[in-house]
Amino acid sequence: MKDPQISVDHLERIDAILLSFVASYVDTAVFVGLFGLFTSHVTGNFVLIGAALVHHADGVETKLLALPVFVLAIAATVLAVRALERRGRRPLPPLLIAEAFFLVISACASTLMRAAVHPDNSVAMVTGMLAVFAMGLQNAYMRIKLGTLPPTTIMTGNVTQATIDALAIVSTSAPAPDRDAAARRFARMWPAIAAFTIGAALGAFGFVVAGLLCLALPAALCVVLAARFGLTAASRVAPLQM
Repeated sequence: MKDPQISVDHLERIDAILLSFVASYVDTAVFVGLFGLFTSHVTGNFVLIGAALVHHADGVETKLLALPVFVLAIAATVLAVRALERRGRRPLPPLLIAEAFFLVISACASTLMRAAVHPDNSVAMVTGMLAVFAMGLQNAYMRIKLGTLPPTTIMTGNVTQATIDALAIVSTSAPAPDRDAAARRFARMWPAIAAFTIGAALGAFGFVVAGLLCLALPAALCVVLAARFGLTAASRVAPLQM
């Protein structure tokens, strides 16, 4: 008989892979398409703001607006989770659908507004803030509802831990229990790191091919994940309610 824990671990690994891909794809496509705006890695915008002030680059207002929009998305996620759980509903599927919705509207914003994207115009600001809001949702629900998964939006901690664990695995002086624990952590983290790397490359390629319409791909993946969580969340939560 198949071990249920193995099935859960397998599904969680797939979740981490897909969500890491979504985050890096969106961040890279928007960074390339909107003149250096980060959507997931918001702290990077502070560095770019400082550089823009020195070099008098365009688009500073959009980068400044990213932080309050990101915070607003987090607050909206917290309130949505509380409201949905009070009604007995699973919060992840609606949140993933919301993320997909904001990504699609961001992709179509310039078409809907009938104007081209320029660094300081309203089209760039609206397009960027919709994408920032979408990724703010992902950052928030990862912390609130998917805390057992490796982080999917920023890889600094994952790469640091994976490197430490890789050294522990190959070290002959490390105790066997420590090597085993390191191997388990490494097995959970490296797929997300690989998916993030691939997502970044394909996000850049997608923008070259289709412009910001390429955001339809991560939006579709969010819908797939929403369906997956909608079908399996009940069976995963049920044992906790016994």
